[in-house]
Amino acid sequence: MFGQAPPPGRWALVLAHRERLHRLVRPRLRDPHDVEDCVHETMVRAACFAGLDESRIGPFLTTTALRLCVDHYRRLERQRRLRATVAPSACGPEEAVCDRHLGRWLMAQLQLLPGRERQVMLARASGLSTAEAAEKFQISAKAAEGAFTRGRARLRLLYKQSE
Repeated sequence: MFGQAPPPGRWALVLAHRERLHRLVRPRLRDPHDVEDCVHETMVRAACFAGLDESRIGPFLTTTALRLCVDHYRRLERQRRLRATVAPSACGPEEAVCDRHLGRWLMAQLQLLPGRERQVMLARASGLSTAEAAEKFQISAKAAEGAFTRGRARLRLLYKQSE
């Protein structure tokens, strides 16, 4: 449905709603860049949606923009929760040195993992979710989750053996 070139005249139809979308989204998102991104994403989705009923373009755009606003806040909340769980505590220089050493050790051990596990673990370490890693490596989400779980278990075992 997506990924196709829009039919002729679709952009003109969508662009006629740009200002209205800005007025709709602006009170919901704080950052002007986020507002512009949301409006742009809404228009692209509408323009490229093959099954769009052009007589209902207004409601489609409104619903899409509002859902993108909700998705934005869900993403922010997920990031906030993640930072709260992995936020570094106030630690002394000794702990910071130990953490850096452990991090270097873990990165060296990653090279011992089989290919797919190493790829997924490095993707996760760089900040990608398991689903994003699956998309990046063109594997199923289950395969990426399995590779991550196995890789983590192998690293844990290597760590226990090194103690």
